Amino acid sequence: MNRLTAKICLLGEFSVGKTSLIRRFVEGIFDERYLSTLGVQISRHSMRVAQLEIQLLIWDTTGGERFDQIVQNYYRGAAGALLVCDVTRPDTLSVLSEYASAFHRASPATPLVIAANKVDLTTQRQIADDEIAATAAALSADWLCTSARTGEGVQEAFQRLGRQIGQQKGLI
Repeated sequence: MNRLTAKICLLGEFSVGKTSLIRRFVEGIFDERYLSTLGVQISRHSMRVAQLEIQLLIWDTTGGERFDQIVQNYYRGAAGALLVCDVTRPDTLSVLSEYASAFHRASPATPLVIAANKVDLTTQRQIADDEIAATAAALSADWLCTSARTGEGVQEAFQRLGRQIGQQKGLI
C-alpha cells in the first residue's frame, strides 16, 4: 500500500466552522462553544483513500486572513485546501475566490474542495446549491454540503480532497 503525508489548509471567514469541521473529522465531536483560532493550529489524522494511506497535516488558520502576508507562509507546501463557507452567510461564499487566489499564489495548481457548512440550520440557509456550484465551477473545485454539528458530509469532504491529492501525485 502507498503512503503519503499531505499538508492541507482550511480557509474561510471567521466563524464558518473550520475548527468545528476539523474536530468532527479528527475527534468525532462537536462543541457548541465558539473557539476562535489564533494564528494556526495543526492537527494530524490518517485516512485511507483507495489503496493509499494518507497522513493529513491539517492547518486550521484564523479566519479573515486572506490578505495577510504572514499567512502566505502557512499555505506554502500545502497539497490542497478545503474552502469553507457558512450557508447562512452569503458573504462567506463570495470571498472564497479571494482565499483560493491567495492560496494558489503560495501553493499553485493544488486541489480545492468547497465545504458549504452549517446545512443543519435549514431555516436560516441563505445560499442555494446552484450558487455554491457556480463558485465551485469558477474555481475548478469540487463541493459538498457539510454540518460539523451532525457530521453530514464531513468525512466525505476530507476524502474528496485526499482522493484529488492522491490522483494529482499519481498514487491513485
